[in-house]
Amino acid sequence: MAVTPPVCDFGWKAPDFALPGTDGKRHALSDLAGPRGTLVMFICNHCPYVKAVLDRILRDARDLAPLGVSVVAINSNDSVAYPADSFEAMQAVARDRDFPFPYLHDTDQQVARAYGAACTPDFFGFDAGLELQYRGRLDASGKAAGPEDLRRDLYEAMRQVAETGKGPADQVPSMGCSIKWKEPA
Repeated sequence: MAVTPPVCDFGWKAPDFALPGTDGKRHALSDLAGPRGTLVMFICNHCPYVKAVLDRILRDARDLAPLGVSVVAINSNDSVAYPADSFEAMQAVARDRDFPFPYLHDTDQQVARAYGAACTPDFFGFDAGLELQYRGRLDASGKAAGPEDLRRDLYEAMRQVAETGKGPADQVPSMGCSIKWKEPA
């Protein structure tokens, strides 16, 4: 079932985190923050919405780097119930797809809860001070990638954040599969 996250809460401060990455290192948000902005995205390996746009996510991450915007991806799904989202599977996807950003594993799901992540993909675009300026979609794609000439909503929003410190007033929420939460113990 498709899930849509809430609209952007402008100025909301990014919670810090320190999570293991597929590169074998531990990454903290404070170390990853870009000089002009930071994009924190919740993705996973098995979601059809993520799979449909992964090439575009990688393209946008590469295009944002020269603008001073850093990018980090977090997988918070229950990897016991969804083995395709295991840390080993994450490592394989990051390696095979040559991720240009750290891909982190949120095994206890505390980071997803702190951010209020709702779906995969769920994009949180922060300014240089790590205040939220964008919580919208990548583009108008859904479970299938849309045409190549779709407006690049995420890229354009983060470019605006890098240039002005402010995100666009009008934002269309992302849509995707729900975060796969663990059963309470």
